[in-house]
Amino acid sequence: MAFKIKDAFLERWSRYFGRAELPIVFFYTDQEIEAETITPPQGHRCVIADIAKARRGRTVRLDATSLGCSGARNYLGFSRERMPDFEYFLSCGIPGRMEGERYKKTPELVRQFLANAPEFEAPARFVVFKRWDTLEPSDEPEAVIFFASADVLSGLFTLANFEEADPFGVITPFAAGCGTMVEYPYLENRSQRPRAVLGSFDVSARPCLRSDELTFAVPMKRFVRMVENMDESFLIAHDWEKVRRRMDSGKSGRSETTP
Repeated sequence: MAFKIKDAFLERWSRYFGRAELPIVFFYTDQEIEAETITPPQGHRCVIADIAKARRGRTVRLDATSLGCSGARNYLGFSRERMPDFEYFLSCGIPGRMEGERYKKTPELVRQFLANAPEFEAPARFVVFKRWDTLEPSDEPEAVIFFASADVLSGLFTLANFEEADPFGVITPFAAGCGTMVEYPYLENRSQRPRAVLGSFDVSARPCLRSDELTFAVPMKRFVRMVENMDESFLIAHDWEKVRRRMDSGKSGRSETTP
């Protein structure tokens, strides 16, 4: 399905979003397709640093052994195990033994959070990331991931809600950066009403991203409809044209009324 709309999306993206960065996709496979080899790190390494290579047009293939973060192995579906005392790691830590990230107030709150966390198991040995313009006929993406500034996000957010009566066509779950890029979009792609996922608010992952960007991950089933809707949506109206001009001018950090 993705390859069938590959060129249509490229043309419409250029028309309505100008020089904004192309998205990447991910999918799971058991085939050792030609891709950049990711060597296992000696210590911790955020998977978003590996995914960044796909943003530059290189195909990236990962499995459980190439991930340098236990959280990434979890959020990419390769393991359900968590580090010992994870509830303390995510909250207040253990004095003299473990520094806490302080993302949750108490260990008990972390336990409740984990009890309600979704279950996710990778359906194949590898997960592959590649940029949209490098798609091949055999690729079957689970979701499309945009790395975007506020102006681009406003367009994507509004387009995702274009044919939605429910005001919550986009969700923002509390999760690691890779969780909002992979796990939640993967699960949404299997729901009857797949929602887009606004993410990468994870403070630990922020150093791997530009200061002015977040991610917007769209389940493939929803993305097809978004592409089909582009030519009849707000993207052809005057208000978007003003935003588009600002994006093209490179002044997306300023309003049109800023002196």
